[in-house]
Amino acid sequence: MVPDRVVDIVINQFADLMEPGDILIDGGNELFTNSEARAEMVSERGIMYMAMGVSGGEYGARYGPSLMPGGPAEGYESLKPIFEKIAAQTDSGPCVTHVGSGSGCGNYVKMVHNGIEYGDMQLISEAYTILKSIGGMSNEALADTFERWNTGILDSFLIEITADILRKRDEDIYMDGEPVTEGTDSSRYLVDVILDAIGNKGTGKMTAQEAAERASAAPTIASALDTRFISFEKGARSTMAAQLSGPPVATVQSAEVEQLCDDVESALYCSKICSYAQGMNLIRAASDEFDWGIDLGECARIWKGGCIIRAAFLDKIKSAYDNNPALENL
Repeated sequence: MVPDRVVDIVINQFADLMEPGDILIDGGNELFTNSEARAEMVSERGIMYMAMGVSGGEYGARYGPSLMPGGPAEGYESLKPIFEKIAAQTDSGPCVTHVGSGSGCGNYVKMVHNGIEYGDMQLISEAYTILKSIGGMSNEALADTFERWNTGILDSFLIEITADILRKRDEDIYMDGEPVTEGTDSSRYLVDVILDAIGNKGTGKMTAQEAAERASAAPTIASALDTRFISFEKGARSTMAAQLSGPPVATVQSAEVEQLCDDVESALYCSKICSYAQGMNLIRAASDEFDWGIDLGECARIWKGGCIIRAAFLDKIKSAYDNNPALENL
């Protein structure tokens, strides 16, 4: 797990110390074609190469991530006891499976996971915007709403932390373990003062590019990526905002806010299903083209714990593919 710019250097250092039959695990969430090239390179020395997608961030490092290894079946069977101990544990078992024998298929599944994550976050931000601008809801009321949603059909990690984020005050900021006090104001909410600009790590962009390459529609993921690009152009947006006021926002009456919340909850749930459906269709398109034999139900199962897009409704997605592995669309 090293930065992509030094992966080849590190592989060559390891390869010089390894013997035929040894297994090299690359957990760097790399572009899948790069993994395929590296697998071919080390196979000449008799080394088995396992490229493994890893999701979970700091939380996964402490409590178990979701692992998406691809590569030789023989290599996976040797590593399976270790992977199953490392992975997040759920009522459906450890969040790891042999994604497929293709050298790049584990990274492909992780790439699409990140694309779905982009879509998920964009949908949540749009739900927040509707409730705040049209519903006129305060941050505390919004936090209460997301907290309630997290007990129902939208039960998921991203909904849970959205409620937490909305309650954060400007003073709740730490740098290197120490509280930041200069320039902070406890009367303000962090979400109202933090810079509204975000970058991207590349995997979301890879997903959109791959969707175009496979002719597999992924409009939610592509739109989320475009919005990130727009948000990052803070200077241009500030310049244009002074010249383009936009239409007035019509707010609902206070008696209608509860109904608005229910409508947005349903819309968000539907949209999340669409985002997952787009991602699953892309994985299937690549699996069919490269003969990877990826089990989409298993993809849903290993995303139930450890990873960023973990959600209760992944059980329903797994059931759908278990009932019909050839399901045309989720």
